[in-house]
Amino acid sequence: MTLSILSHQRLHSQGLAGTPFTDAGQVVRWLGAVQSQDYAAAKWAVGQRAGTLTDAAIEQSFAAGAILRTHVMRPTWHFVAPADIRWLLALTAPRVHAANAYHYRSLELDRALFDRSNATISKTLQGGCQLTRLELASALRGAGIDASDLRLVYLIVSAELDGVICSGARRGKQFTYALLDERVPAAKTLTRDEALAELTRRYFTSHGPATAADYMWWSGLTRLDVQTGLEMVKGELEQETLDGNTYWFAASALPAQSASHAVYLLPNYDEFVVGYTDRSAIYDASYAVNLDGRRNPLFQHTLLIDGRIAGTWRRTLKKNSVVLDLNPFTPLSDSIELALSKATHRYADFLGLTLGGI
Repeated sequence: MTLSILSHQRLHSQGLAGTPFTDAGQVVRWLGAVQSQDYAAAKWAVGQRAGTLTDAAIEQSFAAGAILRTHVMRPTWHFVAPADIRWLLALTAPRVHAANAYHYRSLELDRALFDRSNATISKTLQGGCQLTRLELASALRGAGIDASDLRLVYLIVSAELDGVICSGARRGKQFTYALLDERVPAAKTLTRDEALAELTRRYFTSHGPATAADYMWWSGLTRLDVQTGLEMVKGELEQETLDGNTYWFAASALPAQSASHAVYLLPNYDEFVVGYTDRSAIYDASYAVNLDGRRNPLFQHTLLIDGRIAGTWRRTLKKNSVVLDLNPFTPLSDSIELALSKATHRYADFLGLTLGGI
């Protein structure tokens, strides 16, 4: 295995090459979780893995609760599937609470206060109510709980991590919260070992080839949990060594042929970038000078060409069109320009807009 082969295998395993999915729920279930603090970008991350799926269709799936958005795994939002949300929270929420512990202490938030807050939120949302953050803040203040600024943020995050609330449908452009038990039907409970094995299997099947260190970063689990999970499922996986690192993957990650010259407009935080702590297979760090702000491709919308990050892009939305500003790191060949043109039109079609300029 070479770095080039590795990146092409990831295109296949992540569902970018071949677009094997037809709806948002399939994509999210396959990947295990999709980082989604940039909501619009995360919808595109899902959409380009599902053929002709549109932004409007994903919005409908989100409104209906076919995909959910909550804090899980790492201290940020992720899309998750309803069938997965409870066991994912049970497995990873303690680690996220631990990561947030400094902020809890500095804001004078403790378990007793979280329990009071959770009880107030539960009472407020009962009966299918879906309320915005500010509306929840009003209810908390009415119960004598200081819910100002960052305290409100972490009170709501804690309620998500405790499995009290999850995303509701958007109200215009505002996000709402709903009771998890009212939003998601009861599902089979997994033991901790079953959940650990399932997340490990899901990650290396959908993100492989990847290392144990990649999985530890992505999942937020401890090194011991990662080792234990791999031990449970390694008989279902293939492994290869490259530059002294062991990469694990499912046999299904082996594409029939490479995706040479394939071009993708990756959004920021796309799983193809954020899913690994070592990004050397897909990114030449010498191009960091071409990136805006923090010199990390994780925070940029990137051009992916032949399995590697080869530029950045921005969008400007107008009334009926989208204008794309494309910034490749090096000059592009005619064949790549043609593939890039198709990718930009696919993005405009996804948004339901015309392509206003390139």
